[in-house]
Amino acid sequence: MDQPRKIEDQFGRNHNYLRISLTDRCNLRCFYCMPEEGIEWTSREDLMSLEEIYEIAKTFVDLGVTKIRLTGGEPLVRKNVEFLLRQLADLPVELAITTNGILVDKFIDLFEEIGLNHINLSLDSLDKDKNLFITKRDYFDKIMGNLDLMLNRGLKVKINAVLVRGVNDNEILDFIDFTKDKKVDMRFIEFMPFSGNRWEPEKGISLAEILNLAESKYGEKLTRIEDAANDTAKNYRISGYKGTFGVISSVTNPFCDTCNRIRLTSNGRLKNCLFSNDETDLLTPLRQGNDIVPLIHQAIQSKKKVRAGMDTLEQFSNPELNEDNRSMISIGG
Repeated sequence: MDQPRKIEDQFGRNHNYLRISLTDRCNLRCFYCMPEEGIEWTSREDLMSLEEIYEIAKTFVDLGVTKIRLTGGEPLVRKNVEFLLRQLADLPVELAITTNGILVDKFIDLFEEIGLNHINLSLDSLDKDKNLFITKRDYFDKIMGNLDLMLNRGLKVKINAVLVRGVNDNEILDFIDFTKDKKVDMRFIEFMPFSGNRWEPEKGISLAEILNLAESKYGEKLTRIEDAANDTAKNYRISGYKGTFGVISSVTNPFCDTCNRIRLTSNGRLKNCLFSNDETDLLTPLRQGNDIVPLIHQAIQSKKKVRAGMDTLEQFSNPELNEDNRSMISIGG
């Protein structure tokens, strides 16, 4: 019996967006992503080769995936990543990447050559000292220089900032003002629980809090703008500003009804939800010469309706449930 040429779950959600982690290595050590005690790195033999990544990606494209985003760790630290970028760019998909920006100047000519112009930049502070506190590495000036480089080259840049109360929540209005003269999409992401990141509900900043701050400063200049299909963010603009801002509220206001995302970890395991501890090994059967398409369909069919079955905020706040998962750096975001 032929398998259907789309990836649909039991709730009728069509999954056409694949996020591929190229590596769990990174040149930063952000506390919300990397546990302080570190992680057990994926061994070389357990890591998908570049050829295997392409083969699995092509299988997903054959099943209807129309967008692929490369993540890490930091995807640009992966050895010979240029080879993979060129291969993936030949597939009939929108190709995007999430990066911390440190190495962008080394790859920007290639990005332009292959048409990779959708960049998500992880940047959690506009303050150099605070950025060092969050990332544990002194790359702020390099990142900001590469941000300007991308904007000057006309790339479409979204800035992702994970908000943590008592750390960078006092920069919300600064980030919004950053969009006045720079054509960026600023996105505030709620602090989410993963293994080893010491998440607590009180550390999160909700959509309502952000909007209250924005309304108090900008008043009627704050306008709601239309979200793209399957967008995870609720998006806004300040009248007269070049850029926009949005809020991704996975904790207090989940967007699971329109989820179209699939995640592939660097060791070749499919996660049907960011918060799920269930994973489907695609790499082993691929290396054995077996068809992975049935495994993909089975994995997506088992997807829960909301956040891996954590339907309520009470369940989601239970460490016995929310920490039964990988750390963010080993998932790939």
